[in-house]
Amino acid sequence: MTKIIGVDVGGTFTDVVVFDGDVITGEKVPTSLDQSRGVVRAVSGGPDDVFLHGTTAATNALLEGKGALVALVTDAGYEDIIEIGRQDRPSLYDSSVDRPAPLVDRSRRHGYDGDWRALLKSVIESSPQVVAVGLIESYSDPSGERTLTTELQEALSIPVLASSVVSPEFREYERISTTVLSAYLTPSVADYLRSLDSRLAMGTRLVMTSSGGLLPFAQGPESAGRLILSGPAGGAVAAAALGRYHGYETVLSFDMGGTSTDVCRITDGVLAVGSGHQVAGRVNRVPSVPIRTIGAGGGSIGWADAGGALRVGPGSAGAIPGPAAYGHGGSEPTVTDANIVTGNIPDDLAMGGSVGLDADAAREALERLGDTLGLSVDATAAGMLEVVDSNMEHALRSVSVEEGADPREAVLVAFGGAGGLHATRLARRLGIGKVAVPPLSGVFSALGLLLAAPRADAARTVMMREGDERLSAEIRRLTAEATARFAGVFGFEQMSTHVSSDVRYAGQSHELEVEADELWPIVRDRFESTHLQMFGFNRPGEVVELVNLRVTANGEPPLSWEDVPGPGADLPPVAREDVWDRQTLPPGFVIEGPATITETNSAVLIQGEDRLEVLGDGTLEISVTHH
Repeated sequence: MTKIIGVDVGGTFTDVVVFDGDVITGEKVPTSLDQSRGVVRAVSGGPDDVFLHGTTAATNALLEGKGALVALVTDAGYEDIIEIGRQDRPSLYDSSVDRPAPLVDRSRRHGYDGDWRALLKSVIESSPQVVAVGLIESYSDPSGERTLTTELQEALSIPVLASSVVSPEFREYERISTTVLSAYLTPSVADYLRSLDSRLAMGTRLVMTSSGGLLPFAQGPESAGRLILSGPAGGAVAAAALGRYHGYETVLSFDMGGTSTDVCRITDGVLAVGSGHQVAGRVNRVPSVPIRTIGAGGGSIGWADAGGALRVGPGSAGAIPGPAAYGHGGSEPTVTDANIVTGNIPDDLAMGGSVGLDADAAREALERLGDTLGLSVDATAAGMLEVVDSNMEHALRSVSVEEGADPREAVLVAFGGAGGLHATRLARRLGIGKVAVPPLSGVFSALGLLLAAPRADAARTVMMREGDERLSAEIRRLTAEATARFAGVFGFEQMSTHVSSDVRYAGQSHELEVEADELWPIVRDRFESTHLQMFGFNRPGEVVELVNLRVTANGEPPLSWEDVPGPGADLPPVAREDVWDRQTLPPGFVIEGPATITETNSAVLIQGEDRLEVLGDGTLEISVTHH
């Protein structure tokens, strides 16, 4: 029987989900320093099996500053555009906060004025590992840029990336910066996928992109910038599938792992994939799920700042040494240690199914921090949970309130190893009435890999004013390009296409992304509705302008939510001092809080007066009481 295997590598644990045709199983193993070796140790498969992967290779290379030496080739006079940028300040009233330094220093930026020999000599002398080519007008006519890219590739025998392929839209700073970022990450991604590919026995091998789509391993290196949100996107895909299945109109996806927390808002079960995102302060204009990531997880470390205030994160204990309670040499207090000290995590629970807990070590770690702060162990633990909850609340508000959406109308879908422990407290802070904890919640992002679809994208800047008769023809033209690209990458036809557009009032400097249509009145209605939600007003008499078109070609996902087997509990529900074993809970079973639900890879905390019901698919739906 063919198996479908999903592996999501996190900062602390590597999550594995396997579907053998009848049963889905999930497990966590500690993430190893050599991630490709750790992945291979965690899975086994044959030539007929399908391997799906969420990777942090691109993310780590960026955050750790371990990318390639990149040379930038652009038009003469525009060499400094990646440094000048848009002159936006990261923090308007804090002059000490600056943008990150450009990924290409001045000595490796080369202006091209038509002199091929001088350009080639200059590039060779800068000894790059990768070249990024970004000519100013290539979004309109890419022929010259692509010719120059081919010539450089043949002369240098190193990867050369063209901005008209990486980000084929107007705005030269964003397009060129995105190309530079992808070039910077290319060797790290290529080395990782090549190493993993050589060790795997599986036949089909696909990697998750930031858009929530799947891409063959072979395409990964040339799309390195599209893999930065590879892991978190899997959780958003799964949360969208869960939301569609249960008819949740708005979902706030809340993924709290060991190192970070990823949040995302999903409406009507559809991920609003956009392209205007930044990562670590850097422009990355590629199709991406709108995920907000913060350094808050079970492994986040508590510390005292220079003013004596309690802080939590973004530093993490990771897998090694891990939280103090893991017994792997960690001595600093983490959120996991605080949850153990407060009794939220039973001290006999094996985290990840294999890591035993040392409650005494957790208390000792918190006691040392408490001595610095002048707090008791219990007060330190409670303070750490309050601080991390506050950080996560702000993240959830950023994808709801700050985008014109009321979190009180949403369902909080909580997953990740630590998500279930904090979900009801966050729901109460945000006024959310319902929390859903899905099956396999501890490895939910890995399950999302099995629910994701193969995907290919095409984009073009069209610059059309309302009423322009070219709209239908441009949509058909770009749709044909996306479907041809899909067939070329995957070798079979797509199942569906989706067309979106960037629209603005004429004269505005920024756009809103809305679903496209061949009829202008529909485009206008969708844009004005979105504008009203985001900004609280619209301008019915103003001319609308469509700037960019994007088409996504999607294949069929390996699984749908309906394929996920429901709970198979055939034993009486088991509890010990209000701690319930999730595997024994049948559909329809109700628990009144306070209580804790444990499973192999995670735990769920039910507070007093909250009510939990097990749904037919095994989802734990919690009704949160507000006073």
